[in-house]
Amino acid sequence: MRITFFINRADLSGATRVVAIYADRLKRRGHEVVVVSRSFNPPTMKDRLQRWMGRRPTDPLAGPSHLDGTEIDHRTIDGRRPPEARDLPNADVIVAATWEAAELIQPLPRHAGAKVYFVQNHEVHAGLPIERVEATWRAPMHKIVIAQWLADLAKHRFGDRDVSLVPNSVDTTLFHAPPRQKQDVPTVGLMYSTATFKGCDISVRAFEMARERVRGLRLVAFGNTTPRPPVLLPAGTRFAYQPPQETLRDTYASCDAWLFASRSEGFGLPILEAMACRTPVIATPAGAAPELLASQGGILVHPEHCESMADAIIRIAQMPNADWTTMADRAYATATRYTWDQATDRFETALERALAKQNNPTSRASK
Repeated sequence: MRITFFINRADLSGATRVVAIYADRLKRRGHEVVVVSRSFNPPTMKDRLQRWMGRRPTDPLAGPSHLDGTEIDHRTIDGRRPPEARDLPNADVIVAATWEAAELIQPLPRHAGAKVYFVQNHEVHAGLPIERVEATWRAPMHKIVIAQWLADLAKHRFGDRDVSLVPNSVDTTLFHAPPRQKQDVPTVGLMYSTATFKGCDISVRAFEMARERVRGLRLVAFGNTTPRPPVLLPAGTRFAYQPPQETLRDTYASCDAWLFASRSEGFGLPILEAMACRTPVIATPAGAAPELLASQGGILVHPEHCESMADAIIRIAQMPNADWTTMADRAYATATRYTWDQATDRFETALERALAKQNNPTSRASK
């Protein structure tokens, strides 16, 4: 197949990471894959010259992204205008990876490809145009969703029963750790973000509460932004700014528990990454957390409840080593039972389904 991924902006978000994973894996399976993203910086003369010469255009003022350093054919267009047919290759399918991308590809002609909406979250956070976001769910595009709650949302709120559920996996060549004991110093970790829906304020407050009862409790964290108000990390936190992917497993594996306090989440890749490193997860019931923790590879806590998370931290910190090892083994088993190869199989099938629906609009999915 000829496959185009269209994303609003290439960055270090989990959504871009998942697109990069699928683009790379589909390319290695022999598909023709192009990723097109928007650049909100005006193209330079060098960019225009490279585009005219057929080379990959550059975006010198853009920040880093998960597409950097890959062999993926990544092309950028001027983000000050909507994409046009001339910006995109002829394709069998075009996959929009955000609500705004889904909105922008709807007017494109048929030769841009059968339109697919890769739903990685219900993007109705504060400040977003909710009516426009929800309109993309009703658009005549085949939906690929990454978690059961999104499939349920499509069915019950938007009346779409023909969606493809393709859960995320984890790269166990990057995220892994041998069996181990609890840390000599009780340690928990988190991914830092100032985005309110990520719930970092809940994790920090829970840590501070637990530290009052667990002597020497330590916090480690990483993030794509440096800590700043309104969410500051406690004194003594070991923080890594935009660490290389190859080093994250050491951060996860240095913890007795990983904190995931999102108020809203599409999936929650850090859950699987931590579990693949044999680190139990303490999570609110956001994204795929309920399914991922069903095998007791961690503790599910009440949403918006610092006390509940603090109690879980204390429980794990005071847990006998044998019980902690059992929980860590369950976390690892959960993370490794479903691979990216299996996910890519499902993704391919979903793209084929989208193409079939375009060629035969009256077709219906078998249940």
